[in-house]
Amino acid sequence: MAVIAKKQAHGTGIPTIYGILFAIGAGHFFNDSIQAVVPAMFPILEKTLSLSYSQIGWIAFVVNMTSSVMQPVFGLYADKRPRPFLLPLGMFMSMLGLIGFGLSPNFYIILCSVFFIGIGSAVFHPEGSRVAYMAAGEKRGLAQSIYQVGGNFGQSLAPVFTALIFYPFGQKGILSFTFVAAMGIILLIFVSKWYKQQISFGAQIKKKIVASTTKQRIHPKLIGAMILLVFIVFARSWYSAGISNFYQFYLIEDYGISIQGAQIYIFIFMIAGVIGTFLGGPLADRFGKRNIILFSLVGAAPLAMMLPYVPLFLVIPMFFLIGFIITSSFSVTVVYAQELMPNKIGMVSGLIVGLAFGMGAIGSVLYGNLADFFSIKFVMILCSFLPLLGLLTFLLPKDEKVREMNEQTR
Repeated sequence: MAVIAKKQAHGTGIPTIYGILFAIGAGHFFNDSIQAVVPAMFPILEKTLSLSYSQIGWIAFVVNMTSSVMQPVFGLYADKRPRPFLLPLGMFMSMLGLIGFGLSPNFYIILCSVFFIGIGSAVFHPEGSRVAYMAAGEKRGLAQSIYQVGGNFGQSLAPVFTALIFYPFGQKGILSFTFVAAMGIILLIFVSKWYKQQISFGAQIKKKIVASTTKQRIHPKLIGAMILLVFIVFARSWYSAGISNFYQFYLIEDYGISIQGAQIYIFIFMIAGVIGTFLGGPLADRFGKRNIILFSLVGAAPLAMMLPYVPLFLVIPMFFLIGFIITSSFSVTVVYAQELMPNKIGMVSGLIVGLAFGMGAIGSVLYGNLADFFSIKFVMILCSFLPLLGLLTFLLPKDEKVREMNEQTR
């Protein structure tokens, strides 16, 4: 650790600390696996508690909105006062939510329980992104990919949980995930100790960084780019929310698939997203972050628009391609946002990963109401046009231009 601090102090290259990156990536996996329990339970809750699509949308709204909107708040706080203990604390709060969720007898107690799961996730994410940033060295795209792929892999297991755990064991099966939370707490205690040591070793360096960045103004065009980036991620999140929360019902109602069979299709979409997330970072390091963001949405748009109309045998290959392409910018948008505002790492990480997904939570409520009022097919057709909003990426500044504008304000 001391060697790293000396290298930083002398301004030489900072090494990429893969052990910490894989550890925080595993912590992200545990965190998002717990959050994936919520949508995984939707088909079961619809039957056992006779929930409407609107109520399912509200459950998705509460867990996503609390986990999302609070992320920039915790991130802004951590930018001023880093708190390593927030990592295991967030996981502990998620554990409390899991216990409540597993024992909830009605819709309203479920809402209270998923609120705790959401808050726990909101506490974890900004500090997790900060740890990935600190351990990245010069490989920021790769580092964010390692960190984000853990979370996306955890989310991708939602249909597996439904098919293998919740379908046969019901709501009580949720309680088994308290062991996942316990393992996450132990792992994050280890990571938080490293984080705390880095804060101590880097105290003098931090003063220099603060002196150089607190006086740094933010170029007005970069503020506009950040707003536009949030909107673009918001459109991507609305599409993903429609697929992950409601496409399984479309398969069940329009194609006659069973609950367990529908999970295979959702899993294909989400595991393709894991692969896209992992490869997106290195591709962005080579081809540019803005270019990958553009490709991820515009490239997926034609396939997304065809999806509601294709025969069943084409759904899996199309799902794989859409999932891979549209999530290839998942980690890239975080790194691009960090470069737009390099002195607000925690806040912008929470803004991109958090607030933008919170807007996707609003989409879940809208979709649920539209499905009740019209049909699930109507919702899927509506979702299919969202990737077209990726054309707005042309208005974002190129990577080189971002660096030039940051240099101008120093």
